[in-house]
Amino acid sequence: MTKVGIIAGSGSLPLIIGKSLINKKIEVCFFCIKNFCENNHFKEFENIEIELNSLSNILNSLNQKKINKIVMAGNITRPSLKDIKFDLSTISLIKNYLLESKGDDQLLKIISNFFLKNGFPLFDWKSFCPELFSNKDNLSNLFPSKKAINNMKKGLKIFEIIGKADIGQSLIIQNELVLGIECIEGTDQLIKRCYNLKKDGDKGILIKLSKYLQHSNLDVPTIGLETLKQINQYNFEGVFIEKNNCVILEKEKMINYCNQNNLFLSTLNKIEK
Repeated sequence: MTKVGIIAGSGSLPLIIGKSLINKKIEVCFFCIKNFCENNHFKEFENIEIELNSLSNILNSLNQKKINKIVMAGNITRPSLKDIKFDLSTISLIKNYLLESKGDDQLLKIISNFFLKNGFPLFDWKSFCPELFSNKDNLSNLFPSKKAINNMKKGLKIFEIIGKADIGQSLIIQNELVLGIECIEGTDQLIKRCYNLKKDGDKGILIKLSKYLQHSNLDVPTIGLETLKQINQYNFEGVFIEKNNCVILEKEKMINYCNQNNLFLSTLNKIEK
């Protein structure tokens, strides 16, 4: 029987994935990363605290809990290397990382390959949790306007160019012009930043897509209620998310919020490469 270890950073995604798997009778243990994970959120579930400074200890913990496959979910702010005392396994991984390109996608792939080589492959959680995504064209009562659709088409063309780069997953488009591309600040700060760049014309939209070269089970796009509140506060028309490939946190609450605030929430497909 498969037992899944969820290596949990900050945010609600690790718990949402875990609960979904548990509801499907899959055995789960949460490995809560110290200083990132809210341990009290996992009290009712099997869990253990881990630290980033020792991959050897993490491997021992995975073996101790009889884990077969892993999920990596949640946010982690990269610690300063000078502040952490690493063991030899961790130093070896860092060396491999420094020899490669320096982006987050590459780092996640190197880490997942490290676990795979040590007997812990990634678990395909997305195929077990279809309810966290959507294949509907429109989730909200409001449909995107013609201007919003034109903005979306422009955004897809831009993303076709930038989607191979290891930068953000979101764009803001208004009047068929790119106001901003998500960088390290995150989606909500992107929305605030672009509000000051808006001109007369349409209200503008947010597009959220997975990067072309990222692993399908790593760094999956996620959208939550707070982002919709920012969209509403800064007077954007709505949001396009990638069909079947963007986690929708608290889906019913988000749909209700859109319907109550005259926002659209729709899906789209990336341009195939």
